[in-house]
Amino acid sequence: MSRFAPLAAALTIGLALPAQAETGFDPSKMSAEEREAFRQEIRDYLLENPQVIFEAVAVFEDQQAQDKADEDVSLVQANAEAIFDDGYSWVGGNPEGDVTVVEFMDYRCGYCRKAFDEVNELLESDGNIRFVVKEFPILGEASVLSSRFAVATRQVAGDEAYHAVHDALMTFTGEPDEAALTRIAESLALDPAPILAAMDSDAVIGELQETRALAQRLQINGTPTFVIGDTMLRGYAPLDAMRGLVEDARAE
Repeated sequence: MSRFAPLAAALTIGLALPAQAETGFDPSKMSAEEREAFRQEIRDYLLENPQVIFEAVAVFEDQQAQDKADEDVSLVQANAEAIFDDGYSWVGGNPEGDVTVVEFMDYRCGYCRKAFDEVNELLESDGNIRFVVKEFPILGEASVLSSRFAVATRQVAGDEAYHAVHDALMTFTGEPDEAALTRIAESLALDPAPILAAMDSDAVIGELQETRALAQRLQINGTPTFVIGDTMLRGYAPLDAMRGLVEDARAE
């Protein structure tokens, strides 16, 4: 019942205010006996109509969700350049697409992996989506090493090499130690030595720090998180939901 206590109190006030507005009724001027009787009336009403509490909860939760969505729009607009065009994050899909989808991801995140095929299908089936990957490793040292390897690959060998490594890491199930990362690079016909050497560079570490700072400004604390238009999607969503958000962004 503690969850509903504030709402019951709000309901009590809500019931009292119309009467006050229409009749000049002021609960603060009630005697102790009148106040107790008034409280009993409210209690009796709620016991006889318990659905009112659940209706109030639903309205309250809907309002909270809308408030959060409005806050997210403001956050996206305030950080638009860093989100959509930071100058370093890999851009895939159609670079000239009319809608941009940004994903904050972690290679060790199960839901990122679940979304991986669906995001690819979204890009391939639509053909007019610009896709931006934000390396956001938050699930431990293995995540950090994987992202540092991916970012180093892009900086050393270019965007196509990054794309190949990104896809490989999304399906890689082992530990990203030097031997494993070397095998991944060699399997993609990449020279692993300069990539491994770049993993500890200021440029690689600085890029990841910039993305982490952006995520903090956006109040992102989980992966995957998508930004589509002005909307932030915090967590995994099935393909149809993603398509709906893209169409909503396209209609704005």
